Amino acid sequence: MSTQKTAIVTGAARGIGAAVAKRLADDGLAVAVLDLDADACADTVKAITDKGGKALAVGANVADEASVQAAVEKVANELGAPTVVVNNAGITRDNLLFKMTVDDWDAVMAVHLRGAFNVTKAAQKYMVDAGWGRVVNLSSTSALGNRGQVNYSAAKAGMQGFTKTLAIELGKFGVTANAIAPGFIETEMTAATAERIGVPFEDFKKASAAQIPVNRVGVPEDIAHTASFFISEGAGFVSGQVVYVAGGPKD
Repeated sequence: MSTQKTAIVTGAARGIGAAVAKRLADDGLAVAVLDLDADACADTVKAITDKGGKALAVGANVADEASVQAAVEKVANELGAPTVVVNNAGITRDNLLFKMTVDDWDAVMAVHLRGAFNVTKAAQKYMVDAGWGRVVNLSSTSALGNRGQVNYSAAKAGMQGFTKTLAIELGKFGVTANAIAPGFIETEMTAATAERIGVPFEDFKKASAAQIPVNRVGVPEDIAHTASFFISEGAGFVSGQVVYVAGGPKD
């Protein structure tokens, strides 16, 4: 019987999710690379399998309960019982409050919060059965407030409350739950933000780095490293925590 653990990483086609998926594969886990479109996961899966790792591309809409249940069952049948979940899937629909539509609000809440709820709920039974599990949720420094992101800020603050309650409920089953709150990370999402405000990405990064104590912006691998720690055997007494991976202190 294989003792290899299986992880589900959502939003893993690119950016932070892809980096986390690759890192967990390096750590010896089988990884379900989940995104809206399975085909978009091909690069991440190939990067893992080329290095001898085990990965499976899975298409699912995390905001849709039936889609998630089908995806988690597919992972259990084809890769192994998922006892690690990294809820990374996210979107932005930035706007100032007076210009934000209800659809902009609902879309962000659906992917971040309902998505994390759906995936964790579907996977928790495998963790409880195993008597071991890890949930890592992606929050953001925006949880502390960020102009033009009332929806995203609320969702990311919600992820922290969700995490702490999971830690309380699931702890007795050997399951930990923690959150990572990244600061500025160099991804397609931050590149799109720079484009939207009409600033070249290199200038945008330089200006951001100047405000960060370690004097650089983050990269997806910075977040993957923190996720790796939370998921490790040695982190079994760390639960319900939010770590700001932002190059300096955050309140």
